[in-house]
Amino acid sequence: MKTSGNTILMTGGGSGIGEALAHRFHDRGDTVIVAGRRREALEKAAEGRERIHVVTVDVEDAAAVDAFARQVVADFPALNVLFNNAGIMKYEDPTARRDLADAEATVAINLLGPIRLTNALIDHLAAQPDAAVVNVTSGLAYVPLVMAPTYSATKAAIHSYTASLRTLLAGKVEVIELAPPGVQTDLTPGQANRPGYMPLDAFADAVAARFAQVPTPPEILVDEVLFLRNAERENRFDETLKTLTERAAQQRQAGGG
Repeated sequence: MKTSGNTILMTGGGSGIGEALAHRFHDRGDTVIVAGRRREALEKAAEGRERIHVVTVDVEDAAAVDAFARQVVADFPALNVLFNNAGIMKYEDPTARRDLADAEATVAINLLGPIRLTNALIDHLAAQPDAAVVNVTSGLAYVPLVMAPTYSATKAAIHSYTASLRTLLAGKVEVIELAPPGVQTDLTPGQANRPGYMPLDAFADAVAARFAQVPTPPEILVDEVLFLRNAERENRFDETLKTLTERAAQQRQAGGG
């Protein structure tokens, strides 16, 4: 991925990681299209930055994704980077029968959303010089948070999907995975101030530094996520799962969400 001069489509660009990275890419010389459902949040994210543009899209709606892709290519023909960042995270209790609305929405947004949007844009991207697809997964793709089983499963699925895309698109479109650790955002209640989570600005700065490397690493991993990313390869998966589960339970008991 070029270190400046890209035209980047950033889904989930109105808040959290998407907004922070949109600002950093803009400030290094990229044009960024922030996309999401809430126009007000998107406009706030774009405020004061002339190369950040706002478009609305609901990645949960398959027909809307196709129409959106056609329009964004027409409006921004230089588009060469798709950044699949939009996602939701819900806590669930699958130990008894329940309403699956949250689980189904999580699959639609976190898994089907990136698959649909990549599919809608892949012909355009493959024809562009220096094209890239960046999929945002999570450290929980490697060791699940058991209280968010569907979220963890969707991120594991996107990790696998990304590995397949990277092989299939080699020489045509660069495929990059960004796997964040727990970051202080509003993804879940109380997370923006949760002790032990990485401050958003520190995370965004570290990610921007890794995207400045030449060549771009196929996996963008900050130091804080290696505890999860390397758990299985270091033969400590069960121990890490236990630690993660206990830590989450303690945070909930302490009122940390």
